[in-house]
Amino acid sequence: MSSNTTDSQKLDFGIGIPMSQLADGGMLAGRVGDEHVLLARRGEEIFAVGSVCTHYGAPLDGGLMVEDTVRCPWHHACFSLRTGEALRAPAFSSIPCYDVEQTDGHIMVRARRGPVARRSVPTRDGLPRSIVIVGGGAAGQAAAETLRNEGYDGRVTMLSADEAGPYDRPNLSKGYLSGTATESSNPLRSPEFYQAQDIDLKLRAQVSVIDTKARHVELKDGTRHAYDALLLATGADPVRLNAGDGRPPVHHLRTLADAHALSAEAVESRRAVVLGAGFIGLEVTASLRARGVEVHVVGPGAIPMQRVLGDDLGRHIQALHESRGVTFHLGTTAAAIGANGVMLKNGEVLQADFVVAGIGVRPSLTLARQAGLKLDRGVTVDTYLETSIPRIFAAGDIARWPDRLTGENFRVRTLGGCRAPGSDRCPQHAR
Repeated sequence: MSSNTTDSQKLDFGIGIPMSQLADGGMLAGRVGDEHVLLARRGEEIFAVGSVCTHYGAPLDGGLMVEDTVRCPWHHACFSLRTGEALRAPAFSSIPCYDVEQTDGHIMVRARRGPVARRSVPTRDGLPRSIVIVGGGAAGQAAAETLRNEGYDGRVTMLSADEAGPYDRPNLSKGYLSGTATESSNPLRSPEFYQAQDIDLKLRAQVSVIDTKARHVELKDGTRHAYDALLLATGADPVRLNAGDGRPPVHHLRTLADAHALSAEAVESRRAVVLGAGFIGLEVTASLRARGVEVHVVGPGAIPMQRVLGDDLGRHIQALHESRGVTFHLGTTAAAIGANGVMLKNGEVLQADFVVAGIGVRPSLTLARQAGLKLDRGVTVDTYLETSIPRIFAAGDIARWPDRLTGENFRVRTLGGCRAPGSDRCPQHAR
């Protein structure tokens, strides 16, 4: 389906527009009072919803209409045109939905509808009475919210090893590190949300053991949490470097605490070396340059992100960074990091106040391996995300599940803010 974009300031849907102005399969952005509204047409049906994606604020009129849904043009969040509900990641919050009136060949948008009522799950045998989610990232958060949105009223416990509640992890290397996003913009939900949804969120909760026979997990402090069903959403861990005596300090960026430390370093320092010319490395580079830090990027390939984006786009991205003062050292890697700086394998020595290692991540499989789950470069799951042990499920960066078209297994991965699934055959989403 195509999208028709127009100047939203010129279209007042409260006054109305001619029906002929909205083509079948088309979308128009406009307003009702001070609210930004999207009109979409499917045959004789006219839908009116909010025109801004609740994930990163993308204009939905530039997206794609598929049947009675609209897909965000940036990160492919999906919303129902009938109710405004957020149907797919990475969006959690719904968009507004409005009543539409058709009179004498004109379309007028009327009152905003109330929120969609929470569904109710009929009581039936076999439904778990308690669900434990291990992991406080996007996958764990989405699972907890979906359970409540779908009407599950059993006990939901989310165990997160992090010090902070679930937050927008991809933005740590972007707006947060560059200083354009505030601290308050990071949490995915407020503490009051978890209370209202009866989600028992426990922070600094490090799970050490999964007892698959007794069906409980044990934390490092000895606390146990029983489960009828268990979801592992432990995410991925960055590949870490040892920095010798710690001078210059080496930073990794995975958690909010990492971002705090890196932001503080950027304020106090003048020169950084970034190891890795992939998504994270280049996002960190752009954010550090926005803070006025001199940045040198080291990467093993001849062209940044060549395997993912190809030669031409890789060169374009390199030129874009260079136009902003970034220096690249390509075709080499770090041989050592010490008081004299970063020694490269090609013999160069780069002075640095600090180093950022963005050289990849690995799925966090320690708990899955201890529990005896079947592994294959991730946790092997079926089409329902159930693992080799009944009532234990896996989702997010660790799950390796069958492609519905080919039957081959692949692992969903988060890259540069994109939570779209990809396969090992696709270099953008493989690993």
